Amino acid sequence: MAQFDTVRQQTAATAGAGARAAEIDTGLRAHMNKIYGLMSVGLGVTGAVAWAFGTSEGLQSILRDPITFQPNILGFAVMFAPLAFILVMSFGINKLSAGALQFLFYTFAAVMGASISWIFLAYTGASIAQTFFVTAIAFAGLSLYGYTTKKDLSGMGAFLIMGLIGLIVASIVNIFLASSALGFAISVIGVLIFAGLTAYDTQRLKNEYIMAARAGATEWLQKSAIMGALSLYLNFINMFMFLLQFLGNRE
Repeated sequence: MAQFDTVRQQTAATAGAGARAAEIDTGLRAHMNKIYGLMSVGLGVTGAVAWAFGTSEGLQSILRDPITFQPNILGFAVMFAPLAFILVMSFGINKLSAGALQFLFYTFAAVMGASISWIFLAYTGASIAQTFFVTAIAFAGLSLYGYTTKKDLSGMGAFLIMGLIGLIVASIVNIFLASSALGFAISVIGVLIFAGLTAYDTQRLKNEYIMAARAGATEWLQKSAIMGALSLYLNFINMFMFLLQFLGNRE
């Protein structure tokens, strides 16, 4: 009888663990769908604002001199404003509510659109659309790999972060050197780095959800979805901008 009770308890524990695992798996899919949904809306906002500013002389004159097309004071402010939004969201995640964080994300996406609206002056609309679809296909494949692979990508993440720092330094240096060869190398390395970060961040977000769900951190998960959307959004935008250097046809 005691042996029967032990078997029954083990069976109940196994069933409970299986039900909990299924619940976490369902929640994970909903969580990732929310991340991709937020990211998609953010990209839509960015694209709409970029197109509006890039194709309207009136709106473009707000950010650039109408004769030289060089950024004015407001143009430079908009150029660096996205970085300020990222810092506020990253350091204020514990103090900001999920609603405030989401509002900041969409505002950031709009400002980012204004800051990259110059691409409509430099490249043809057809090549911009083509590059966007190529980026979308590559991003989907890389993110799917990061979600499904059993390989631990955490070691690759540290390497990619170091590479990103080097890329930023090289980009700043090339502002003064204006070297086409260095610029080409930066574009190639940039595509590879953000391609790797797409897979790495997808796996990281997946693992973070599983750990938080087991701990019951419901409120944190709401904010995590927004910050996850921000991470993947940045990977997409940067990969798109670097690919545009290769695929874009200049006006």
